Amino acid sequence: MVRELAEKTTIDVLLQEKRVFHPSKDMVNSSNVKKWMDEHGIKTYDELLERAKDIEWFWGEVPKEVVEWYEPPKKVLEWNEPYAKWYLGAKYNIVHDAVDKHVKTWRKNKLAFIWEGEPGEVRKLTYFDLYKQVNRLANALKALGIGKGDVVGIYLPMVLELPISMLACAKIGAIHSVVFSGFSAGGLQQRLQDCEAKVLITCDGLYRRGQVVPLKEQADEAIEKAPNVKKVIVSERTKYPISWTEGRDLWWHEFVDKQSPKCETERLDANDILYILYTSGTTGKPKGVVHAHGGYAVGTALTVKWVFDIKDEDIWWCSADIGWVTGHSYIVYAPLILGATSVMYEGAPDHPQPDRWWEIGEKYGVTIFYTAPTAIRMHMRYGEKWVYKHDLSSLRLLGTVGEAINPEAWMWYHKHVGKERCPIMDTWWQTETGSFVISPLPITPLKPGSATRPLPGFSAGVFDEKGNVVKEGGGDLYLPNPWPAMLRGLYKAPERYKTTYWSRLPHMYLAGDKVRKDEDGYFWIQGRADDILKVAGHRIGNYEVESALVSHPKVAEAVVIGKPHPIKGESIVAFVVLKEGLKPSDELRKELREHVAKEMGKIARPSEVWFVKDVPKTRSGKIMRRLVRAKVLGEKLGDISTLKNPEAIDDITYAV
Repeated sequence: MVRELAEKTTIDVLLQEKRVFHPSKDMVNSSNVKKWMDEHGIKTYDELLERAKDIEWFWGEVPKEVVEWYEPPKKVLEWNEPYAKWYLGAKYNIVHDAVDKHVKTWRKNKLAFIWEGEPGEVRKLTYFDLYKQVNRLANALKALGIGKGDVVGIYLPMVLELPISMLACAKIGAIHSVVFSGFSAGGLQQRLQDCEAKVLITCDGLYRRGQVVPLKEQADEAIEKAPNVKKVIVSERTKYPISWTEGRDLWWHEFVDKQSPKCETERLDANDILYILYTSGTTGKPKGVVHAHGGYAVGTALTVKWVFDIKDEDIWWCSADIGWVTGHSYIVYAPLILGATSVMYEGAPDHPQPDRWWEIGEKYGVTIFYTAPTAIRMHMRYGEKWVYKHDLSSLRLLGTVGEAINPEAWMWYHKHVGKERCPIMDTWWQTETGSFVISPLPITPLKPGSATRPLPGFSAGVFDEKGNVVKEGGGDLYLPNPWPAMLRGLYKAPERYKTTYWSRLPHMYLAGDKVRKDEDGYFWIQGRADDILKVAGHRIGNYEVESALVSHPKVAEAVVIGKPHPIKGESIVAFVVLKEGLKPSDELRKELREHVAKEMGKIARPSEVWFVKDVPKTRSGKIMRRLVRAKVLGEKLGDISTLKNPEAIDDITYAV
């Protein structure tokens, strides 16, 4: 519970007064983290942070809170920079913690998932139901010759078959690589080829805003250029007509459902690979981020237990898509390890009306809700009247993820959704970090717009370009020490891993975000330092959109930037150089937007396309997106001495 906010207080006054929201004593005293502190004789949060600087002690002690090893580790950490191994010698499989252990307890008949489809149908899975479903698919994969170390591609929407598929892969030691269902055939094909997936799991289609998206059709197109995929398991979701390749395609309900509901879980090394998840890079192809079983399980489960204070009676709802890391960590693995009940929703948050989310929250008595600032801003646009149609009194904690939340959205969320009594856990982390890194706990005083401080066991610092510590003010965000859920490298790209994350300052992980630190040591994330677009919570590489544009036969060159957008975070703006002799037109502008949507998915479709004679480049040929963005936003251009064509700056035609 949070100190009441006076009705007259504005955002400006709030920031001017440096208003701090303090948690109630009841929340502090009953929190999971406070109980752990009491058990270890730790009296204050600052004392906890200090004790946790001994990372081998801390991360050696906290697994007792969340995981069960088959065989305990002989050593907590082996750090051969930039590679870490956590819990060496431990025998482990994350599925034992997420599923198997629960069927031996009273949680056997507890709901693991409450799922609602966009059309309104509901499915509920107990932990025992989940156990049997996972085992059947695991046996089906084994029947196809899939075993430890093999990669399985998963191209599914927000249906229960998605977490089942991930768990089934992990159970037999296979590596899963989930591709967001919003990506089109080109994005899927690239990822399937890179990870060398042998099997793909998909479905006939998905529902989005009342329409069917033909997913199998896109999967077929991708597989044409990914010959490494030998078998395709197809779940029937929409009964949308699909093409069928005999000998390759297998119906889930015919092939999987007939398998035995019993399957032994593979005993793995704690450092065996769990999954590969691709995230956009500033140049070149997407990066295949690798996570391992043991450290990832400890890091994700502990952080959600402490940050969101999950208890057995809670109904947890993380609104993210499982195609992104938030869904991997905080819909599938961590909540299941803790034996929680999670809500999953298939469709658009405002379909058929803007109160769909609030209706779901009331219907299932959601107690903890975790979403993105972009979604909050969308609901702000619709207005609080839609929120007040529903009784959300079951809520006790709120959270945000995906980007920094602006204070105005924080206040709206706190007042209208949380009714001024639910603390907001503003979490900063990445695909690469695997788990929360900077975040409040329910015992932390809150400042609207700040993710507060690094969690116990984590370290973060702000440095300038010369490597000097920034005690107050802005700089680059670095993580000086390893942490259990950290990435174990980039798939088949060791040099890229070292260069991308570890080459800027000695011995420190470069997060790639700009950050400001205030006088209380609170972190204020200011956005990406590199060229990653952040559209409605999705990370998209500028280079990927530019490549899609240039693949059009009429385009010679393209540069893409992100422009601040009040709802989506950023909108995509493209500047295009046409091939010689071709003329711009509104028809071509529309054609190029749709071309990108076809190549990458609708989420990557530019909001605006502008035609220019040239784009600014350095003498080495690198496109200077920074200058294009500055021109668009009316900012100072800074040093342009490295440009080989400074006249191109004047050619950037844009109505600010």
